[in-house]
Amino acid sequence: MSVVVQKYGGSSVADAQKLKQVASRVMQTKQLGHDVVVVVSAMGDTTDDLLGLAKQISPNPDRRELDMLLSAGERISMALLSMAIRELGGDAISFTGSQSGIITNDRHIDARIIEVRPFRVQDELNRGKVVVIAGYQGVSYRKEVTTLGRGGSDTTAVAMAAALGAEWCELCSDVDGVYSADPRVVQGAKRIPILSYEETQELAESGARVLNAQAIEFAKEKGIAIYARSTTSALPTQDPSNDGTVVRKQAPRVPGSVIGVASEKQVVVIQSHDLNRLLSLMDEAGVPCKQLHFTSVGGEQNRATLVVSKENLHQETKLRKAINDIVYWDDTLAAVSIVGTGINASNRQTLRGSEALRAAGIGFSSIATSSFRTTWLIERDKVNEATLLLHKLFLESADAKVP
Repeated sequence: MSVVVQKYGGSSVADAQKLKQVASRVMQTKQLGHDVVVVVSAMGDTTDDLLGLAKQISPNPDRRELDMLLSAGERISMALLSMAIRELGGDAISFTGSQSGIITNDRHIDARIIEVRPFRVQDELNRGKVVVIAGYQGVSYRKEVTTLGRGGSDTTAVAMAAALGAEWCELCSDVDGVYSADPRVVQGAKRIPILSYEETQELAESGARVLNAQAIEFAKEKGIAIYARSTTSALPTQDPSNDGTVVRKQAPRVPGSVIGVASEKQVVVIQSHDLNRLLSLMDEAGVPCKQLHFTSVGGEQNRATLVVSKENLHQETKLRKAINDIVYWDDTLAAVSIVGTGINASNRQTLRGSEALRAAGIGFSSIATSSFRTTWLIERDKVNEATLLLHKLFLESADAKVP
């Protein structure tokens, strides 16, 4: 039988009634003749609540102990869902990340999966059971419990699908697919039926709470189709793009068109004259860098500029004390980005966006580009206004291409 992997987000398993509804959908999938692996997030806001509790104890909680704490949320979900499936007559067994064979590097809070050894999962599937796995977590090669960062349950699901050779991987939440902007900010946001791996990864890296960037890496490597769908939707059909969003190798669209606007509301800009010291301290603190700029021109003193996500600064006070040569530390900024295949083959889209922001009185301190993205750093309190403006310009204007 073919293997299907389904992931259910925190809003989909937020209470007992929703867990029962998920169990019913899992059983429908099983009854269609599939072997089913289910990956679950923590219930509702459990992870945020646990993080908040930790911050009440310590302003700079130890990262290892945070992993021990935060990984508890998914273990609750997996056990309750397994019970719910059994109540419907199914045969289910729950596994933690380590029990299911998710092996990571030795980095706490935002570990990366380096290998999946799904032997126990395969054994239980062969016995006809539904396997329920705690998402967002694994075990390092040093046998330490690790977590995979925000959106890490997506990574668990896609990595497991790749290891099992699954027919498809379904990522279910309270949203019926990936939208051209956050629907809570932009009422005119449109569901995007089909996305390429690269477009989806750039949206995720730009702050869109859609899919996890590392999850897309696994899907791209193995060529696995990902379906981002609502938990209440029907199972995928012959044309899954009619309901939800399918992520695959290529998307049929004109190169250079913008398919989405994403934002990250809290980024920190750090500048120092000591590049090596700055980067070493960031690695020691486990803080990944979103952007790095280094200049040494015109006889001026060398200057390194880092842009990092504020949510990754779990030890901000300690880090600031350790950096002796801080030239600049700005915690007032946000990032807003436009994303699309080949949008920077010419400078037209960057110029249009920059001119529109200036005309609206929204200043920007820097611009960064890639083959799929242009990002502006702006004042934090202007981020929603900028998102609305760029979406209207690129996706709602008369000459905008429908994604």
